[in-house]
Amino acid sequence: MFPVQDPTAAERARERWSAQALGDEGGRRLGRAVSADDPADGPGADGADGSDADPEAVARAICLRLLTAAPRTRAQLATAMRRKGLPEDVSARVLDRFEELHLINDTAYAEAFIENRKNRGLARRALADQLRQRGVDAAVADEALGEVDPEAEHASALAFAAERFRRFSPLPAQVAVRRLYGMLVRKGYSTAVSSRVIREVVNGGR
Repeated sequence: MFPVQDPTAAERARERWSAQALGDEGGRRLGRAVSADDPADGPGADGADGSDADPEAVARAICLRLLTAAPRTRAQLATAMRRKGLPEDVSARVLDRFEELHLINDTAYAEAFIENRKNRGLARRALADQLRQRGVDAAVADEALGEVDPEAEHASALAFAAERFRRFSPLPAQVAVRRLYGMLVRKGYSTAVSSRVIREVVNGGR
């Protein structure tokens, strides 16, 4: 399964922020901001009610809340803060600090994402598209995708096609092949790979 950050990790991160970066008063503000009531989602969390909340404390609270729920990319966190109306320079400073503390790591995110999704029969191209949608830099995505073995990708496509072809057995052969081909292409496989896999499935692996 895709790794989900242990909630205690966010607590430890919060403590580190209080001790290393925020100072006593800042730490108390952040502690309140990511309390069980989760004011990051409530009224005034983003300063919209006219309060004088520290934008950086709000930004940190948003990031920690989201990272506690699931791993996120830098771009996803930046988008969340932008939606809250936080200044870009504030978001950048907070994100930079989170990267220094290894709370954000797009490379690790991409590697874990690929490991999880490739077991669902997705091809490299589909994985690349999904990483791009999540804001992972193209160079980072390409490096992570380089670990995907072409033979393993073919085996994954073959296993997916074989399982689907069995489900289509009541259908006329041409209809089954057409549907299977469309499914493989939507999974991100090239026309060449899709055609090869279908031939193997139809011919019993020969």
